[in-house]
Amino acid sequence: MSAPTTERSVELDIGGMTCASCAARIEKKLNRIEGVTATVNYATEKAKVSFPETVTPDQLIERVVDTGYTATVHDTRPAETAAAEEVSADSPLRQLRHRLLVSLALALPVIALAMIPALQFRNWQWLSLTLATPVVFWGGAAFHRAAWINARHATATMDTLISLGTLAAYSWSVYALFFGDAGMPGMKHGFSFAVERSASASNIYFEVAAGVIVFILAGRYFETRAKERAGSALRALLELGAKDVAVLRDGAEHRIPVSELRVGDLFLVRPGEKVATDGVVTDGNSAVDMSMLTGESVPVEVGPGDPVIGATVNAGGVLTVRATRIGADTQLAQMAALVEDAQNGKAPVQRLADRVAGVFVPIVIAISVVTLGFWLGSGAAVAVAFGAAVAVLIIACPCALGLATPTALLVGTGRGAQLGILIKGPQVLESTRRIDTVVLDKTGTVTTGTMSLTEVIPAEGQDRAELLAVAAAVEHGSEHPVARAVVRGAAEQGLAEEPVQQFVSHGGKGVQGLVGERAVVIGRTELLADWSVTLPETLAQAKSEAESAGRTAIVVAWDGQARGVLVIADAIKASSAEAIADMRSLGLTPVLLTGDNAATARTVADQVGIDEVIAEVLPADKLDVVKRLQDQGKVVAMVGDGVNDAAALAQADLGLAMGTGTDVAIEAGDITLVRGDLRTVGTAIRLSRATLRTIKGNLFWAFGYNVAAIPLAAAGLLNPMLAGAAMALSSVFVVSNSLRLRRFR
Repeated sequence: MSAPTTERSVELDIGGMTCASCAARIEKKLNRIEGVTATVNYATEKAKVSFPETVTPDQLIERVVDTGYTATVHDTRPAETAAAEEVSADSPLRQLRHRLLVSLALALPVIALAMIPALQFRNWQWLSLTLATPVVFWGGAAFHRAAWINARHATATMDTLISLGTLAAYSWSVYALFFGDAGMPGMKHGFSFAVERSASASNIYFEVAAGVIVFILAGRYFETRAKERAGSALRALLELGAKDVAVLRDGAEHRIPVSELRVGDLFLVRPGEKVATDGVVTDGNSAVDMSMLTGESVPVEVGPGDPVIGATVNAGGVLTVRATRIGADTQLAQMAALVEDAQNGKAPVQRLADRVAGVFVPIVIAISVVTLGFWLGSGAAVAVAFGAAVAVLIIACPCALGLATPTALLVGTGRGAQLGILIKGPQVLESTRRIDTVVLDKTGTVTTGTMSLTEVIPAEGQDRAELLAVAAAVEHGSEHPVARAVVRGAAEQGLAEEPVQQFVSHGGKGVQGLVGERAVVIGRTELLADWSVTLPETLAQAKSEAESAGRTAIVVAWDGQARGVLVIADAIKASSAEAIADMRSLGLTPVLLTGDNAATARTVADQVGIDEVIAEVLPADKLDVVKRLQDQGKVVAMVGDGVNDAAALAQADLGLAMGTGTDVAIEAGDITLVRGDLRTVGTAIRLSRATLRTIKGNLFWAFGYNVAAIPLAAAGLLNPMLAGAAMALSSVFVVSNSLRLRRFR
């Protein structure tokens, strides 16, 4: 039996793509390699490739190069290095601008001479030839080169359409000059918005050849610039981190680059400085401004033992911090990775656009040929047939189709990162549209999750201090918020911690252990019933009163007798009621899910405005609750923060993990809410829906543009130069429409 193949992944930067059909072609070629799964994103110009051990990255790059494009393994250097290169003299955007400006300067006189007969002097057409030639062959060199590479591989892309159209217009004009009547001195030529019906060999189309190149270059320039703006949120996120840090080593302070910091190092954060990396405060008290990562403007108070996040700003006193995570393991780096993964992915709706773009160019070429044949067959002049065929080639650019989804996704996920909302993948956008039910974990989601011991009620004759000390000894072995509250309560009262043996946790029911000679059990009455322990009337009444007030009450027993009741309270988050109201305004039905007793859950639900409550649910049963709701035909979103929520988050149609929760819960969720504020749930769903609406709007206009424009061009109602302008503007419109998401609030 052969050993299983280990799958690896790599991200490639792709060069030379000009439209969605280019991306579709590269993707198809890579996926033909056995064991390879590739996704190519035109907007980000990246390919995300999973491949087996039998394949190397060099083979993947070679396949891309053979397809007619360039590829390199994605550069992982610091963001500031890449940003500096983007504005260098050799940057693609600057090269494109230089080519555009020179071509524009040459093409404007050609267009003016063709459109305004009063400017047409005796031999004006020869000046048009002189000026248009460098525009067509130098300005449009990238299109012709790409078209030639495509032809060698027996494929066609947008560049094929542009190259065919402009070369055909130029070639016809040269023919008309040298072999027709267009070269005669004093020849006049007028411009029509449609293809001229009286066209003959005296007509020239230099303004079409030069004008289309300029319009396409202009569209490409503004598109490239807009795409860079679309990715600015991610670049800003990557550049948030501190560049150097004051580290304490060998009893002295040393200033070193952050890249040299190691886990366990102690470093100083002075007022106004950024926290160098994720860590835990060991000394000092201060307020930390986390707005750059979470969008929350109110600083968070921190002291010894509190965690801090890299890139946040110290707004108060001096802090000494021990580094716990560095580099790619920090929350900032993980946020950036999540955002980039989402931007490189493809929504289901984009795959349809990719399939259309993949076959679109050959279909357009066929329509152009049919148009040419139809006009010639109907007895029209060759120039009329030619003009209509060229207009079809130029108008039908699939660029807007290819940009419709990825640019909106790029801007939407980047804006989400600025607001503290991490959308893990494009498929999440589809899920948010259909959600009708939101299941909310209580502790840490609706409530603060910081439980505190409010009351210790001993049984008659039981010593209060002994009761609390024994309970704290056993609860020390548990990570449950209730257990942590009991331990903190004992410590605050200065009670000595006793050792515990044979500790056992009973998954949501309680715990047990041996403290000295005492066999202790702590938890719900069901667990005590298993031990044949009954509650005296006074303790039963105290427990009932506490639960009626919305607090949690646990029973402590040992040696077969109930020794007391501990009352723990968890405060409701100030924003929870507002968040629930916001969810209702979105048409969502909130459901409170908790392991607490029904009375406590009902009290919390009433305070925040939730009607439906599912209480006394064991951690293992949360998954079943989500499944049951789905079986009832509901589309469920789950909001949680703990390890015990992970399975339910994964099962839900949409999982929203509170960023203040555990790594397991965050990993299982589809959206991470960095702030841990429940109000962000509504914001996340609104942003996702707005992004999806933008994608669908982009696709509608991109499809609608081609559906409407191609028949007009084929009917001879669209001048080829205007067709080129309209095609360039369609791509700019799609990108500009996506950029509106940057203003999302």
